[in-house]
Amino acid sequence: MRDNLLDIRRIYFEPAAAELPRGREILGRFPGAELVEVERHDRIPELYGDEANVARWVRIKTESLVLGTKKSLTARPNGRSSDFVAPSTANGCAMACAYCYVPRRKGYSNPITVFANIDKITGYLARHAARQGVKPEPDQVDPHAWVYDIGENSDCSVDATISRNVRDLVELFRDLPNAKASFATKYVNRDLLGWDPRERTRIRFSLMPEADSKLLDIRTSPVAERIAAIDDFVAAGYEVHVNFSPVVVRDGWLEDWAELLDRLGDGIGAAARERLAAEVIFLTHNDRLHEVNLGWHPKAEEVLWRPDLQQPKRSQTGGWNVRYRTGQKGRYVAALTDLINERLPFCRIRYAF
Repeated sequence: MRDNLLDIRRIYFEPAAAELPRGREILGRFPGAELVEVERHDRIPELYGDEANVARWVRIKTESLVLGTKKSLTARPNGRSSDFVAPSTANGCAMACAYCYVPRRKGYSNPITVFANIDKITGYLARHAARQGVKPEPDQVDPHAWVYDIGENSDCSVDATISRNVRDLVELFRDLPNAKASFATKYVNRDLLGWDPRERTRIRFSLMPEADSKLLDIRTSPVAERIAAIDDFVAAGYEVHVNFSPVVVRDGWLEDWAELLDRLGDGIGAAARERLAAEVIFLTHNDRLHEVNLGWHPKAEEVLWRPDLQQPKRSQTGGWNVRYRTGQKGRYVAALTDLINERLPFCRIRYAF
């Protein structure tokens, strides 16, 4: 665990979660924490919806943990990064990336919530995968397996420092003949190297130029450390891809991406090169997160909130999302994908948008 990423001092818990074996394990890991009983993990007034929490944004992530149960178990069809998005075993994060979409849903605070009913979640996934049968034909997600994203609302590498939930998922998919797990991460957790995934879990290391990462990837592992870990995770039996995400357009952005691509190409060996693939995702930002960031990290908004380059679109939750303007964005995507093909000709681009 990176120094100061977590220093859990208060645990908000649902009684039902605390009674489950996984809940008892988690509570046992933080014996000195203050325990606060709550009716629901997603309705804690002092965490969610209180504007005063903006000033304590990082402190809350560091010191608070929420323990609950996952009520709704659904594998949502995806089709881009994965075939399905698995039911979450956690949401929120101890890291503080300025562009993260998860805080939009939680409001002013985003500590980790861990779900203790892991047996129900893994049982559901095993049954769901069995119902899919054999994948009928290859697609850009995977040529053979149904792929389940297990980390849409959290970073699994960080979650694994709190409980066995992520390891249970890796071990589940290790034994499923027709399915794989997948998650993106910005945190290098070398404990995962001993889990023997047998290439049934795909880790996607998220990468961006160093200048962007230092400004926007708050409390994450350095980009150089993520690149240096790729060969080790390949050797440990993971399928390793990369996410070039989010791509932020600013002065000099393509030159900095060229430097990053060269560092990646020079930093990995033949085994990683042989199967490397990338997802390319340009920035989408949000007016509500923009307002939150202005309260704790306004410098980030100088590159994230660019009305001169972006256009708004009403979100499903009633706010406004902003993304690079139609037409211009297509030129940005083409410029970066051309650069990837030039600098990393062995890296397959799974999709770019």
